[in-house]
Amino acid sequence: MNYSASQNNLYSISKFPKNFTLLNNIKINYYLSPLLKKNNFTHAFFTKESSKIDINSHGEKLIRNKHNNCLIKQIHSNNIVFTSKLNSKMIVHADGLFCDNKNKNLWIYTADCMPILFADKFKRRVAAIHCGRIGLEKNIISNAIKCFEIMGSSRKDILVSIGPSISGDNYLLDRKTFFNFFSGNNASLSKVNRDINFINDLNNNELISLDIKKYAYLQLLGENLDPNNIDISNKCTYSLPYEFHSWRRSKTNNRQWSVICSSI
Repeated sequence: MNYSASQNNLYSISKFPKNFTLLNNIKINYYLSPLLKKNNFTHAFFTKESSKIDINSHGEKLIRNKHNNCLIKQIHSNNIVFTSKLNSKMIVHADGLFCDNKNKNLWIYTADCMPILFADKFKRRVAAIHCGRIGLEKNIISNAIKCFEIMGSSRKDILVSIGPSISGDNYLLDRKTFFNFFSGNNASLSKVNRDINFINDLNNNELISLDIKKYAYLQLLGENLDPNNIDISNKCTYSLPYEFHSWRRSKTNNRQWSVICSSI
């Protein structure tokens, strides 16, 4: 089935249910993807309190399992590493993790960029990527889909959840940056309906608003994923200072964590 035609009426953001856990008397809040929850994938999009915890020490407590934690040093690339290639003695520079072995927790950190979690609902393989404007420009989403195909997944079975990240209203680019980005990504939209309005010209001759969630959605449709297998959080990291760190709001070095767990 081809999902590339006339999908503008299918784009929507939704309210993810909220939960919490206690860690050393600190309340750690997190959001759950309705799509991943329905398909029984253990995961979480944590809020700003998660920056205070040590993932390696407390992963078991936070997500109530004994899986091994997988971490990377994020560099705004399109590199995705298979978890079988990781070991605790090396730092891997990448922006995505794909689980090709058993019992792993895939952790990524963000503060305006999108935490995107992937899962094959039948083969039960999972992936996690950190994706902002540069990740979109470098087609990290396409690279993630290719990892699933390498491992035998069908695109119609891949679930995708985009967690809390900056909204289009708050992500403003100067015109040169925007047009450099868009001219380099024109081809990625050639297969899909461009009626989804992911930009807003502010008519001040200086700034353009870019909605990275909508643009990611278009890229997912361009990869021929089922739009019914995509959910997108309505939370904006920039506009909710009590819940999320935001680099654009405060130039902070703090981040919030997201995780998805494999139990194949």
